[in-house]
Amino acid sequence: MAILFVPGFMADRTLWDEVAACLDTTERLEFADLSVGSSIPEMARAVLAQTPGAFVLVGFSMGGYVAREMARLAPDRVRALILIATSARRDSPQQVQRKADAVRHLSTAGFSGLGRASIQASLHPCRAQDRELIERIRGMSARLGKAVFVRQATIQRDGDLGLLSQITCPTLVIAAAEDRLRSIDESRELVSRIPKAEFIVIPGSGHMIPMEKPDELAQLISDWLKQVFGA
Repeated sequence: MAILFVPGFMADRTLWDEVAACLDTTERLEFADLSVGSSIPEMARAVLAQTPGAFVLVGFSMGGYVAREMARLAPDRVRALILIATSARRDSPQQVQRKADAVRHLSTAGFSGLGRASIQASLHPCRAQDRELIERIRGMSARLGKAVFVRQATIQRDGDLGLLSQITCPTLVIAAAEDRLRSIDESRELVSRIPKAEFIVIPGSGHMIPMEKPDELAQLISDWLKQVFGA
């Protein structure tokens, strides 16, 4: 059985580098590619096609939407689900407008990755001036490029609150106490509607938990998987 990591908006597999290095497991690690697909269901089907067999599924942020869709499409293959800094809500009109404005701006400007202000908003305030971390996040988006940015920014997130009860595998929901992009209430909604969900809050982190708190995240994942499947 593998552990399959699904990244978030404009993030690639390097999002998970430190988590993977710290993870206490002998399972095979797989990393999803969300650079294709023009909808959450399309992304979910593409990742399922790329990954054989059964797996533990770990979804971060937008990847949480994809991971939940995968769990509904292939419940026999998803043995456990870990959702990190994500939500089941649809995009607000303000979020849709911000993304549309960013896409329109690209018609007159090149794309060299996410802007500094948007990256800073995803971090804990004490990491907002961490130039090395900011550059790592910008670098992921720059590698994915303009076409992927346009595709991901225009994906409609309809929300799936009414479908959460269909997820029947053991589930761990992880939130960051100082996440300025996704609230604790959004995580609690997931926990309250997924039948076998547990909830953990990581203190001292912003939205980018896999990069801000990779060792703590890896320990939580390792401990929970041992609890679910045995040592």
